[in-house]
Amino acid sequence: MSYKYIISGGGTGGHIFPALSIANALKVIQPDAEILFVGALGRMEMERVPAAGYSIEGLPVSGFDRKNLFKNIKVLINLINSLIKARRIIRKFRPDIAIGVGGYASAPTLRAAAALGIPTLIQEQNSYAGITNKLLAKNASRICVAYQGMERFFPKEKIMLTGNPVRQDLFQVLPKANAAYDFFGFDPTKKTILVVGGSLGARTINQSIIAHLPRLANADVQVIWQTGKFYIQDATSKAKDYVSSKFIVTDFVSRMDYAYSIADLVVSRAGASSISELCLLAKPVILVPSPNVAEDHQTQNALALVNKQAAVMIKDVDAKEQLVDATLALIQDEERLKEMSGNILQLAEKDSAQRIANEIISIVSQRK
Repeated sequence: MSYKYIISGGGTGGHIFPALSIANALKVIQPDAEILFVGALGRMEMERVPAAGYSIEGLPVSGFDRKNLFKNIKVLINLINSLIKARRIIRKFRPDIAIGVGGYASAPTLRAAAALGIPTLIQEQNSYAGITNKLLAKNASRICVAYQGMERFFPKEKIMLTGNPVRQDLFQVLPKANAAYDFFGFDPTKKTILVVGGSLGARTINQSIIAHLPRLANADVQVIWQTGKFYIQDATSKAKDYVSSKFIVTDFVSRMDYAYSIADLVVSRAGASSISELCLLAKPVILVPSPNVAEDHQTQNALALVNKQAAVMIKDVDAKEQLVDATLALIQDEERLKEMSGNILQLAEKDSAQRIANEIISIVSQRK
C-alpha cells in the first residue's frame, strides 16, 4: 500500500531544511511513498523543494504586517484564497496525513486538512511556540518539539521531544579536517571565527563587524564572514583594505560543512535550525537574536542555551558596541570554549528526522 504525505511550510532555510529532512527520512522507510509539498508563492521553498526532487504547490499567502494595518486587508483576502486552494489540493491529492513545519503556508494547509478529517502533525522548532502552531495544536495528532517545557503551549499528551531535523551533510566532515583548512586557505594552528547571518544576511551582525573591522582583521585569528546576499556589496566595499588570506568576506559559504569543521567559535542569529546544528556539532557560539521575528522567539531560543551555560547572548541593540570585543575575548578563552562545547552538546537531539518520520508512519498505520 502506497502512503501519501503532504508537508507544508517554508519561507526560510530554517523551515525548508527540516521539511526536506523529514521527506527524505520518509522516503528511506517507504521508497514508494508519494510526497507533496505546499509552500507560499514567491518564497524560497518554491525553488528549493523542486531542486531537491519533490513536487510543490504554492499558496498566495503572506504574513501579517504589524506596522501597516491597512496592508492586512490584502493579507486576509490571500489567506481566504489560500484556504480555498489548500482544500482543493487536499481533496485532489488525498493525503494520509498533513505535516506542518512552520512558515506561512502551514496554517491554511493544516486547517484545511483537519476540516477534511485528515490527521495532522506539527513540528514546532522554537522554544517559544508561535500563534499559528498554538491554534493548530487543537486538532493535531502529535506535536514534535525541540525544547523541554513545551507543555506551557501545547497539550502535554500530544508532545513528543524529537529535536529539529538538520542538514545531514554537515556531519560527514570531521572536526579540524585538513581538507577544510585547505578549502579556505587557512592555517590549522590558528583559531577560526565563523560569522554567519543566514542566506539573506543579518543586518546588525554585519554592521557590528563593519564598525570594528580594523580590530577584527588585525587580531591573531582567522575569520570567515558570511554576509548574506543583501549585504555583500556594502561589506566588501568597507572591508576591501582588510580582506586577506586570513580574513574572508563572502555572501554565501558553499561548504558549510568545512566552515563548521574548522570554526572554534561561531557568531550567529538564534534561529531554531541554526541552534540545532550548533548543538549537534558542539560548537561554542555567540548568539545575537533577531528582534524582527514573531513573539521574539529567537531571544527565547538563545536563553534556553544561555541558561545551561551553553552559549553567550548579546542583544541586538548592544551588538554594535559589544559583539566584536566579546568575540575576540572568548576566542582566546580556551577553558570557556571547551566548557561551552560540552554544554551545548548535552542539548543535542539526534536522529530527529527519523524519529519524526517514524511517528508520522505510526499515526497513519493506526488509522489504516
